[in-house]
Amino acid sequence: MALRSIVFAGPLWTAHHPVRGVLEGQVWQVTETADERDLLHAARTHGADLVVIGGLPNDDALQLMRDVRRGDHACAVLLFASDTSQQFAVSAFRSGATDLLPDNASAGMIDEALARLAGTSEAATTGAKTTPAEPLIGGAKFVGRSRAVESTREAVRRVAQSDSNVLITGETGTGKELVAEMIHRNSSRVHKPFVCINCAAIPDTLFESELFGYERGAFTGAHATTMGKLEAANGGTVFFDEIGEMTPYAQAKILRTIESKQIQHLGGHRSIALNIRVVSATNRDLDALAMDDHFRKDLYFRINVGRIHLPPLRERKGDIVALIEHFIREFNQSFSAGVSGVESETMERLLDYRWPGNVRELRNVIESIFVSRPAPRITFSDLPEWLRNRLRAIDPTALMTESDRILNALLATNWNKSLAAQKLHWSRMTLYRKLAKYGLDTRVR
Repeated sequence: MALRSIVFAGPLWTAHHPVRGVLEGQVWQVTETADERDLLHAARTHGADLVVIGGLPNDDALQLMRDVRRGDHACAVLLFASDTSQQFAVSAFRSGATDLLPDNASAGMIDEALARLAGTSEAATTGAKTTPAEPLIGGAKFVGRSRAVESTREAVRRVAQSDSNVLITGETGTGKELVAEMIHRNSSRVHKPFVCINCAAIPDTLFESELFGYERGAFTGAHATTMGKLEAANGGTVFFDEIGEMTPYAQAKILRTIESKQIQHLGGHRSIALNIRVVSATNRDLDALAMDDHFRKDLYFRINVGRIHLPPLRERKGDIVALIEHFIREFNQSFSAGVSGVESETMERLLDYRWPGNVRELRNVIESIFVSRPAPRITFSDLPEWLRNRLRAIDPTALMTESDRILNALLATNWNKSLAAQKLHWSRMTLYRKLAKYGLDTRVR
């Protein structure tokens, strides 16, 4: 969410409060209001993304939040209060607060809160004046809003504008072929072919005939002149998938083709001009392979002009929820199902998992759940058995109910709610919300 319009209520903005220093001079439209009626009118008029309430008595602030929620269920509400006790925090969340900060919050705390409320948008957290980027063709398939994903989209935009060769690196299952296709679809070659070649699947004995084509009579069974994959891609983009698996023989042939921009059919004598862009991908450390002479340096330097690295899913866990929701929508359609989501405690277990197979593994897990026809809400028992076993090994409490895990964390931290929230990988606000949900009275020990 980008916080473009912010409405203030109470004397917070006019006072010399750190929030003023954080927001002044930034690109957001800030509106100050004097009383409740002005606030509700301004929130509707300006289409507020965020309402900030502070400097008011607790009861007045809670009532104002309830009024805001009745008028707009979508906007975020940030409350500054002198009372940040658990009892008041629970009341604040029940009244509609999205986040709660003490009146004396530092500029750093305010900046972090705004970053949470605005997602991970760099423009929102820094106030940088940016021009909205043109949407990527096919970009919706690359799901996620983490900084790593946004950086990848920007890298695709950048390399798509040139015609240089590109090397995409990353672990298996991170989406290298999807990124290669995005580069092609956003380039000047979009109306020409995109040809994918799996370098690990073509033996040397078939390499030339598959890639370069052959003339009639070139070998037994060659009954007609046949075009190879490279010639079929003329004018477009060739994607060499897992180029790190290419044999030395194949590397020499491809290097000559890239340098000469020509090919010859197997059994032929006529050179055919070739106009292709080469995009390659590997899950291996091609830098080290080239430096250790296990991959041709001259070919490495030819393909490694533009460079995009895809981080593993464990380094962008903030995208896991969005990916799961995306796959649920996809499989609801293909399986004619009606799954609405994942139970919260099951989602937490999925967020704890390291996903060694990355996005591909996550997609396969969700698909396997649909094959077994899950309930409307996916639970732990709906997960594949092999994954349940791995999750139990990671966290023996995986079979506990959520309320049991909350109590377990509180007991382990001597009822220190901040430490308990850290142990549960939650914010304090989430913990207070769960305490209210389950009616747990933490004063009784």
